[in-house]
Amino acid sequence: MEQSELQALADKLDRLIEHCGKLERDNAMLRELQDDWNRERAQLMHKNDLAKNKIEAMIGRLRSLEHH
Repeated sequence: MEQSELQALADKLDRLIEHCGKLERDNAMLRELQDDWNRERAQLMHKNDLAKNKIEAMIGRLRSLEHH
């Protein structure tokens, strides 16, 4: 193999290594975003459940007032 071919192969390998590093960083960032969204979703679901329970309790109190 000629020196120029070896150099071209080495250059391609360097670009591939750089690209892999970028993909790893992007993947880590996306995983962090996913974790953030999952936490936010859990918080919103909890708030929704609290609101639902409060509304159901108010409806129950209103129904009990109707019967009095």
